[in-house]
Amino acid sequence: MHSVFILLGSNLGDRLMYLHKATISIEREAGKVLQKSAVYRTESWGKADLPEYLNQVLQIESALRPQALLATLQQIEADLERKREEKWGSRTIDIDILFYDEEQINEPHLIIPHPLMQERRFVLEPLMEIAPSLEHPVFGKTVKQLYAQLKDTLIVEKI
Repeated sequence: MHSVFILLGSNLGDRLMYLHKATISIEREAGKVLQKSAVYRTESWGKADLPEYLNQVLQIESALRPQALLATLQQIEADLERKREEKWGSRTIDIDILFYDEEQINEPHLIIPHPLMQERRFVLEPLMEIAPSLEHPVFGKTVKQLYAQLKDTLIVEKI
């Protein structure tokens, strides 16, 4: 079994419902949910004129290998009406793999650890809640250390 940290995000429709349905689908199709952060209301990152997001981090235990996990998560997104129309555009649900064990993967459609997580408060704040001592395998720093160095000032708050 593999320890995987996943970020959920939604900024369209009934955002809490999409997070909830995604979590249920992940547990059914990808692996057992071991931990989940609180839900955080966050300003849009990358495109400031979009509606606010709700974000949450899950830790799951999965038997799926990274590519199979990615395919499963993308199918869950599609089942929840995710449309891939523009980069950083609004979406009903977004599911990103942050960490997969201590693996480092750099493939055209899959990069693990997530390549921008250390720049994003909306990722590190909920991750800090459930895994502050988790070490980033590329930077050799804990989530807590990455959070302390964060320059992102967008508002991220528990709901």
